[in-house]
Amino acid sequence: MHSMASALSPGLLTQAAAWIREAEALLIAAGAGMGVDSGLPDFRGDEGFWNAYPPFRHLGLKFTDLANPAWFEHDPPLAWGFYGHRLNLYRRTQPHAGFALLRKWAAAKPAGAFVFTSNVDGQFQRAGFTGDRILEYHGSIHRLQRVDESSGRIWDAVDTRVVVNEIDMRAQGELPRDQVSGRPARPNILMFNDAWWNRAVAEAQQARYQQWLAGIKDARLVVIELGAGTAIPAVRHNSERLVTRLEARLIRINAREPTVPQGQLGLACGALAALMGIDNVL
Repeated sequence: MHSMASALSPGLLTQAAAWIREAEALLIAAGAGMGVDSGLPDFRGDEGFWNAYPPFRHLGLKFTDLANPAWFEHDPPLAWGFYGHRLNLYRRTQPHAGFALLRKWAAAKPAGAFVFTSNVDGQFQRAGFTGDRILEYHGSIHRLQRVDESSGRIWDAVDTRVVVNEIDMRAQGELPRDQVSGRPARPNILMFNDAWWNRAVAEAQQARYQQWLAGIKDARLVVIELGAGTAIPAVRHNSERLVTRLEARLIRINAREPTVPQGQLGLACGALAALMGIDNVL
């Protein structure tokens, strides 16, 4: 485990820059830590969540309690208070400068880049990454589906407006519905204990991702992983699979959990600081 000082040591940054320079394709892997530099909360631990959302502390509800599809049936204003607030927050959040650096590096590669993210915030699209090169492993808050079925229509939330009372964190007025059937709607996000998540978009993204991987199997692949922790390990597992399967090189940027498999690079710092440090060397 590197200390903060050694995390951004010239040696590590030079090594990371050299790997990126030699790469023919980049996989950009991102967890919640990627959004912190844009001012987004990362909900790490109950305290972190309650500091971001004090009303839920009084109700004794944790993130894992709220991110549950049952609320859409039993208490829709509470469910939409939580997700509506996040939708509004993500809509007004500007992606930090690190996203543009990643885009710049990717543009110079013959096979470009693919994004693999557990984030539901849509920040990569907002930063100008093309939608057909993004795999949103847990879905997206910017798409909606019907509450009570795991198949059928998925639609863009662009016209959806949710008004949230910030004092009790409950949604007010009319709640989102499917315009076609009139049935209640929810975000197309994988929640806890979720039998209703509609996987159609995620499966299409997954197919494009596998196709991209198949097309670059002889290329030099570098995985740049940002802010993906061990609590929800899907992103880290995917990165390490690529190291094993495709002999990819892994640059793991993580302030708290930078440990990496033998021979890979771990930078113990935030996403933006690391990306700027690497770009300075490049």
